Order: sequence, then C-alpha cells, then structure tokens
Amino acid sequence: MSRYVVFGGFLGSGKTTGMMAFADVLAARGKKAAILVNDLGAKNLVDGSFTAWKGYLSRDITGDCICYQTENLVDQLRRFRDADGADMIFSDIPGCGIGALDHVYHKLNRDYPGEFSLCPFVAVVDPERLRVIMPEHADLHLPTEMEYLFDAQLKEAEVILLNKTDLLTPERTDEVLDFLRKGYPQAAVFGISAKEHTGLEEALDYLMSHDSSLPAVDIGYGGRDFMAAERTMSWYNRQFFVKGPCFDGNGFTARLMDQIRAGLKAAGRNVPHLKAMGEDEEGNILKVSLTGVDYALEWAEKLKRETPSLKVILNARAVCESDRLDEIMDFALRETARQFGVKLHIYFTECFGMMDEGRV
Repeated sequence: MSRYVVFGGFLGSGKTTGMMAFADVLAARGKKAAILVNDLGAKNLVDGSFTAWKGYLSRDITGDCICYQTENLVDQLRRFRDADGADMIFSDIPGCGIGALDHVYHKLNRDYPGEFSLCPFVAVVDPERLRVIMPEHADLHLPTEMEYLFDAQLKEAEVILLNKTDLLTPERTDEVLDFLRKGYPQAAVFGISAKEHTGLEEALDYLMSHDSSLPAVDIGYGGRDFMAAERTMSWYNRQFFVKGPCFDGNGFTARLMDQIRAGLKAAGRNVPHLKAMGEDEEGNILKVSLTGVDYALEWAEKLKRETPSLKVILNARAVCESDRLDEIMDFALRETARQFGVKLHIYFTECFGMMDEGRV
C-alpha cells in the first residue's frame, strides 16, 4: 500500500523543494517517491515543469485545489501506486490553502477506506514569514488578514516542518522551534533545510512510521476571517516566448522580476511567491523565485550561455487586486522587453482574485 502525505504551508516556504528533497532520501533508501503538484488555474505551473525536468516521478492537478477534485486525486494516486509502483506519494495544496485535512484526508478515509495509508498531515513554514505571528509581530508588508491563514495552517498540522534552517543561527533555530512546539503542541516539529538536505532523515522516519490520527480541527474554514484573508489574494499565470538576437536569459528574467517587484512596491502591494522558469532552444533551463518585494531573488538553476529564444512560464501568488496585478505584469514585461531589445510572443495569460466572480 502506498503512503500518501499532503504538504500544506506558507507561500514560498519550500513545499516543492521539500517534496523533492524527501524523494531523494527515499531513493537513497531504495524506495520510489512520486510528487503530485497542485494549483489553481490552468496547466501552466513552474513547479510541475521544474519537478519533471529534474527527473522526478511527477504529475500535476490544476484548475482547483485537490480538496474539490477527489475523483481526479484518487485516479492520480492509483496511477502512481499501481502503474508506477510508488512507495510514497507527496502532494501540495495551493498557495495559503487550508482545509485539506478535512477535505482530503477525512474524505479519503470516509469514501475510500483502507485504500491509502495516510501519513500525518504536514505544514511547511519558513522562519521569515513565521515572524508575522511570533511575539515580535514583524511587519513584512502583508495584510493583517493573512495572520489568520498562517495560524490556521499550523493548527491543522500533525507535523510541522520548519524549513530553511540553513538561513538561521543554531540559537535562532532553537528559538523558533520552541515557539512552534509551545504554540502548536498537537504537532511533531522538525527543523529541516530542504536546500541543504539536512534534518530530513528524522522527519521522514516519523512520516513513514506514523499514520494520521485524522484529527477534527475547527479552523473557521469558510468563515469571516477565512473569507477576509482569501480576498487579499490573486493568482497570475502566463506563458510566453522571448525572441531576439542572442540575449542574456538570466538577466532578462531577473530584470522582469525586479520590474514586477517595483510595480508592486509602488502600489503598496506584495507577492508572497513569484516564480519563473525559462527554457532555451537546447532544453537548458533557468528557475528563479521571489518570496516578497523586500527579498533577494533565489536561483535554483541558471542558463550557462546567451540564447536567441526563451520559453517562459511565470506564476505569481500576490497580495494585490487582480486587475491591478494584471496591469503591473503587463507593464513589467513590455518594459523589460524594450530594455533588452527582444520581441514577445504571449500565448497564455490568466489573472484572477480568489473572490472574483466565478471563483466561488
């Protein structure tokens, strides 16, 4: 029987990087892992494309959260188990999504009893965003409504993974872990660095040796605080080609991200996660992320040479009205293209707020 675990958690906390890192540990143990990438909107995901490019057994479910696509989810889980022989299946949920404990775990247990072995439900947190709800109440230019989502994610969790401990001193790591253990005593808490592959063995041993207790947790899902937090969020997905004489694809993408950052800062808005993946005509890729307007770009891959063309996927999960976000993105792309003297061929765009008409 395949084991199945859902990773929830903060935008930009490293859920996908974490799933890949745990898959590496499992592979070293002679086990096969599968990764199911989930997001809202159409099939234009940086994480799904990057995971597949890196050679992991992966598929994606798009269009809505797996909370509301149970039959599709079960079909994918069965394919991973029966056709691919996966020993453990990881999946995430979109953005600041909450509610999967009830809408995924309890639903699978009720409607497909005994078919899947459910690992403890996981929340991944990064220490920077966590400062918003720690006693220091750091101002990270996020609306106060987001605090509800951050707290609710941790209340649901049976396991909390404090990721990015490589960015902390040992003393600060202990301080943050102590906060999590005292504030959310229902969860087993582990400090990990998915990037550096540290702390993973102990956390994986726990996930492999424990089953979900299927707790019933009232987080106010669908209530006033939930709706207020969701109203702050917009989703943006775009695919386009960049063509020119040979140009610096890394430089183009970095400039685009900085133009988007500048537009959001000027509007008093933020982007908890902005991701771009570019592929040149030889199949080489770049991947870069931004986890807030005040932070540095984080590169997972860079191109080694200039290129005459670049296929780009851009995903943003922003604290911004959808119409304003669309305007900021359009201006940033046009201005970056002008500065680099390249031509754009845009073939897919979607931008929507979580409360926009037709979404709920």
